[in-house]
Amino acid sequence: MKQTGFRRTSAAFALSAVLALVAACGTSSSDEGGDEAADPADAAAPLDPETEVTLTIDCMPPAAEKAELKEWNEDVEAFNKKYPNVTIEGKQTDPCLEPPRFTAMLKAKSQPDAFYTYFTDLQQVLDNDGAADISAYVNDETVPALKDIDPQVLDVLREDGKLYGLPTSNYTMGLLINRKLFEQAGLDPDSPPTSWDEVRTAAKAISGLGDGVSGFGEYSAGNNGGWHFTAAMYGLGGDIVSDDTTKAAFNDETGLEYVENLHAMRWEDDSMGKTQLLKWGDLQKQMASGKLGMFLAAPDDITYMVQQLGGDYADYGMGPMPGGQATLFGGNDYLVKKGSSPDQIKAAIAWLNFKFLTPGTGQFDWARTKADGLPVGLPQPDFWTGESKRKDDELRAEHSTMPVENFRPFRENPVPGRAEPPKAQEIYKVLDTVMSGVLTNEDADPAELLDTAEDQVNQVLANQ
Repeated sequence: MKQTGFRRTSAAFALSAVLALVAACGTSSSDEGGDEAADPADAAAPLDPETEVTLTIDCMPPAAEKAELKEWNEDVEAFNKKYPNVTIEGKQTDPCLEPPRFTAMLKAKSQPDAFYTYFTDLQQVLDNDGAADISAYVNDETVPALKDIDPQVLDVLREDGKLYGLPTSNYTMGLLINRKLFEQAGLDPDSPPTSWDEVRTAAKAISGLGDGVSGFGEYSAGNNGGWHFTAAMYGLGGDIVSDDTTKAAFNDETGLEYVENLHAMRWEDDSMGKTQLLKWGDLQKQMASGKLGMFLAAPDDITYMVQQLGGDYADYGMGPMPGGQATLFGGNDYLVKKGSSPDQIKAAIAWLNFKFLTPGTGQFDWARTKADGLPVGLPQPDFWTGESKRKDDELRAEHSTMPVENFRPFRENPVPGRAEPPKAQEIYKVLDTVMSGVLTNEDADPAELLDTAEDQVNQVLANQ
């Protein structure tokens, strides 16, 4: 499943079988250069506008995404006004990343000069010696808004103190609600639940509407259940792995409390519906059809429900992650191919800065986005702080195409973001069994499910 615009897929989607992408490409002139060759002082200098260089880059919008492709081409033209001798060869990939083909691309060393990845892909890329260290090239001169990028987001793209990529999007998760069903159940949609006790109470009220309506929905297949388990644990202040990442850390009082609560909602309250083993896309369809009151999500799920499923922006809202201690964040980025020449690295950084990292231009040109009929107003990409955040919030509100007040509880109660655990995909697959077990078997023993999952995750971590 692919999201148009901000988050082409979360790392969780990468886990889902629905995800797919082609990080295409062929070899390029990058094989002739070498990123180790640059003098540090020269590396820190911005790209000379007279430099002649060709840059291959993937995740160019496909022809079917007419507005997005139009904007890409406009941005290339605008970029070339400053850098007339940079040739950008975009590779149309839709969606932008499909894990098996991505892995094959890395092993074949066939990635473009600048290539799209998820936040969780860095270790795999480094294991295949696929990314250049761009630390010396990234500074306040080459990326003027660098100081306003959330440090946690940049840290995801670092390893051993070295920076390997630049972000293009970021999301944090919260509680997505159906405002219409909230009102019908006598609940206040402007004050979504902030604890799991409140979620349970609201879910019972919504499911009491009858006619096949469920109060709360959850995933338990396609690795999406493990992804949501992780987000919920973060909200409660829990952990998935130990601080030294050598052992599982979810089999504790917090983990048991969460799983037992799901079991009670499913079997005692009957507020989660009878259809289970759901994966990404299933809950969105339920909510868009007016049959679901709440589920954990990132804001751009709303765009999918409106653009692909016929929903109405006015019907949806968001609150913070229940528990409020933390929330899972994720997103995507571009890395630069190992072996790229210094000029190619500079050109890649100049393009990424223009297209993805400058408020008011590129992906943040909200006036253009609105004019092109694309959505404006969702609280993401969400990696700005400081003056850049103030400017972007102002422009986003000015050109909004949706009722941004519906997101006020989410925006005004920010929850600290936490990155996904190591070996995320493998861990999520294990945790799916906890979620599916408790949601499909009334006699399931939550403690036993967690014990088994702990042993399996310890085995995964032992193989790092």
